[in-house]
Amino acid sequence: MCSACGFPAAPGHWTEAGSPTPHDRVRAKFRRAQVLQNVLPAYGLKAFDGGVIPGIQISTLSGSETIVRDLDEVWALAEKLSGGPVDPLDPRFIGDDDGKD
Repeated sequence: MCSACGFPAAPGHWTEAGSPTPHDRVRAKFRRAQVLQNVLPAYGLKAFDGGVIPGIQISTLSGSETIVRDLDEVWALAEKLSGGPVDPLDPRFIGDDDGKD
């Protein structure tokens, strides 16, 4: 259990499948944090994962912060805080500039 946040150590998230070594899992975790840092500001939110605590820190522009365990909780909290749907596959985030298939 993390003494800073109270979360138990997580066994790993499904997004870590295929990461054979702890180094690869950490690299994947930081890459997910980069993606969140690019997506969430459009909804008035920020994400931070420094790799020190087991979880992802989500904050609002007013400074309110919450730690969530995984990506499922990130999207649920983002929708709750933004007051509307959050679509991480929105064309503006996946490189499809015109939004057409």
